[in-house]
Amino acid sequence: MKAPYKFVVMICVLLLLALGFLNSVHTVSAAGGAKVTGTAKLAGTAPKQKTIDMSKEPSCAQIHASSPVTTEAVVVGPNNALKNVVVYVSEGLDAAAASQVPSQPNTITQKGCQYQPHVIALDINQKLQVVNGDATSHNIHPLPKINHEWNKSQPPGAPPFTEAFSSEEVPIPVKCNVHPWMRGYFVVVKGPYAVSDDNGSYTLDVPPGNYTLTAWQETYGTQTQKVTVAAGKPATADFTFKAK
Repeated sequence: MKAPYKFVVMICVLLLLALGFLNSVHTVSAAGGAKVTGTAKLAGTAPKQKTIDMSKEPSCAQIHASSPVTTEAVVVGPNNALKNVVVYVSEGLDAAAASQVPSQPNTITQKGCQYQPHVIALDINQKLQVVNGDATSHNIHPLPKINHEWNKSQPPGAPPFTEAFSSEEVPIPVKCNVHPWMRGYFVVVKGPYAVSDDNGSYTLDVPPGNYTLTAWQETYGTQTQKVTVAAGKPATADFTFKAK
């Protein structure tokens, strides 16, 4: 009985060591995480956005009857906060961090004859879920120069479908062939990304390290900034775009 008993004890010890190793790896990974926070702003007077005429699609025009929709090329909030700016790591990521793909898809919804959100960021090979939330047919037609072009229609009530892009591309314009005023952008990157909100704020989760960040805005183009990120100490990177 002694030999089997020693064998069982040995197995138990090995399992405990293995579990301890896995837990230590997880703890190091969590403790090593870091963040970059910042804002995107516009210096100067924002261009006036044009009102969109949706009268040719009454179901959508009715949705916006009390608040007409405007174009979204430059969306400015309080204190000249700039919305829809994509911030991502363009240099400095190691291969492991750059190759991580989020398990959750990003979703773009066709609602009120608009693409919501207007700008959506994706990782290479991250799933994009496309939803039609209107009582009318839509189609979504990205126009990439590098990735595969596709053009899919969705009648009202149709189930969502998913797509993905296999290469980095900043940006990919998106249009609807049914409603010509529907415009948006996909930004496909490799690694962590963030999109500025109504207050121009963003948060980027990255491992500690030295990076070059790129901020892209559909009207004003790109800016870059170098940043050093330490574990447990969020770094700050603010971007200011000059009005034309």
